[in-house]
Amino acid sequence: MKKEIVDNKTMKRTLTRITYEIIEKNKGDQNLVLIGIKTRGTFLAQRIQNRLRQLEDYEVPFFELDVTNFRDDQKTTEGAIPTFTDKDIDNKNVVLVDDVLYTGRTIRAALDAIMSIGRPGKISLAVLVDRGHRELPIRADYVGKNIPTSRHEAIKVSMAEVDDEDGVEIISHEEQN
Repeated sequence: MKKEIVDNKTMKRTLTRITYEIIEKNKGDQNLVLIGIKTRGTFLAQRIQNRLRQLEDYEVPFFELDVTNFRDDQKTTEGAIPTFTDKDIDNKNVVLVDDVLYTGRTIRAALDAIMSIGRPGKISLAVLVDRGHRELPIRADYVGKNIPTSRHEAIKVSMAEVDDEDGVEIISHEEQN
């Protein structure tokens, strides 16, 4: 069973709203940095960066983060080299961007990765979807949609950059295969 929750237009409006919230909370602060968690968080962060450029007429630095080596459920010895250095994030207001907030483990891994590189002044979290079921005490500062789900459901975020369309669906476990 699939149920569309967010379509293309709704996603654009949601990202614009998140962008305005970031502007309001940071009061036009030029000290802002966006970090997108690979893969779909990267594209969301790039879209927010573009909207910030359009709305505020300044360029916010954007970086991509692969958290594979920092996950507690996937032990691996190889992973991506970070695309940023301590000079890029030290004393900056970092907005970490991801598509879905679920247990909080990916965000914990991202925080560990960021802190292993440098020391931001502040880290905020922006997510397109918060589906609940946290296992760690993590909450988002900017949320596109709160979509309560059961553990027998999954959230599928589609993005034009990799999926040829934008949207968010709830999928039952039978449909995930």
